[in-house]
Amino acid sequence: MKILLLSDVNSAHTRKWASGLASAELKIGIFSLSKPESDWFTHSGIKVFGSHKLSKAVFTGSLFGKLQYLKSIRSLKKVIKEFKPDIVHAHYASSYGLLGAMTGFHPFIISVWGSDVYDFPKSFFLNRSILKFILKHADKILSTSHSMALETKKFTNKDIMVIAFGIDLNVFKKQKVKSLFKEDEIVIGTIKSLEDKYGINYLIEAIDIIRKRNPNISMKLLIVGEGTKMNELKSLCKQKGIENLVIFAGMVPQESVPEYHNMFDVYVSLSIDDSESFGVAVIEASACSKPVVVTDVSGFLETTKNRITGLIVPRKNATAAAEAIEKIIFDKEYATILGENGRKNVEQNYNWERNLEEQISLYESLKK
Repeated sequence: MKILLLSDVNSAHTRKWASGLASAELKIGIFSLSKPESDWFTHSGIKVFGSHKLSKAVFTGSLFGKLQYLKSIRSLKKVIKEFKPDIVHAHYASSYGLLGAMTGFHPFIISVWGSDVYDFPKSFFLNRSILKFILKHADKILSTSHSMALETKKFTNKDIMVIAFGIDLNVFKKQKVKSLFKEDEIVIGTIKSLEDKYGINYLIEAIDIIRKRNPNISMKLLIVGEGTKMNELKSLCKQKGIENLVIFAGMVPQESVPEYHNMFDVYVSLSIDDSESFGVAVIEASACSKPVVVTDVSGFLETTKNRITGLIVPRKNATAAAEAIEKIIFDKEYATILGENGRKNVEQNYNWERNLEEQISLYESLKK
């Protein structure tokens, strides 16, 4: 069976889906508007196609940017004719979904990712109609969470199938790693893009609160990721006088992510926006038996069980976050219980192998 994915070839999520499907002996092609930054796909026999002549405006999210996608329809139709896929599967409705819808190819699947249904329809008065048009052309619509499926239902009367973006439990697990920190240091960590909606400024403020209330503890904050707010966040650390407690690791290779999770004593994600529709890094941390502290955004309410696998706090509340982190770091037995429960939760609900099987079963049903 041949599957053509319409998706960003440089996305870790694209890589995971494509590699998983290829390992199940499906023939996979990827049509990407971004040029490959590495050749990760070559050893899997995955073919990558693209249209790389668009201006940067195509990636801004503006209506003008979206209209530029139309320039790639001819290229995509040519790829479909050459590759001869059984199914075309677009990842991210408001971009690749638009391209796929315009080709008229069927069977056609759209996977919504988050901001394409939470933010895009609100950013311009025509966008709601555009999203409805896109979803109308899909034979099947997929979501990684029930909360995002409910949001997507605002724009279509079609059923939404939920297939979680699970975790490879053989990769993400509790293990000894070579740490960047001393054995007696308490490490609070997060793995996120450094953008406003992920609330990393509240995490920095929470660390400052903990430091002031507990001046004698040895504590570090490890922030993994890159983004446009890097300099602002570093300035905030300096302003608070905690720059010596905070390490900005930048972007790390995907294969190194499990090592970083295993350096943390507590994983924290203080997102402020409901477009955080799933939170892959949170379940990665739980798979590594780490207790988590998260905010009450829709995706985290689904993946985190309050006081069972982690603690849920109000968004935009550094004091509440600080109190939750303190509760975990000063009660090691409680931290262990949360971590163990988190691992069990991932095993039961977010097992990547099972999610992959669900995806392949859907392909097989549509091909018939």
